[in-house]
Amino acid sequence: MRKTVMFVSGVLAGMLAGGIAALLLAPFSGGGLRQRVRDGIDALIEEGQHAAAIRRLELEKQLEAFKRGAPVTIEVKAERQDMP
Repeated sequence: MRKTVMFVSGVLAGMLAGGIAALLLAPFSGGGLRQRVRDGIDALIEEGQHAAAIRRLELEKQLEAFKRGAPVTIEVKAERQDMP
């Protein structure tokens, strides 16, 4: 029982120390950080919508070609190299 109490108190002390360190060493204020995160999320959403629109147009072209009886070619694009 004593080991458990010591472990839990150590975890809580570590969390408290980590929280204080994070607040003191944060590169941006709370409002600035929230704005940067919001801007990043908005940019990701916009990029995703753009990619989805392009893919939709490609699929619509393939569907029309298929309806006309033309051979449909499916292109496999290489993955982005700048992604980890």
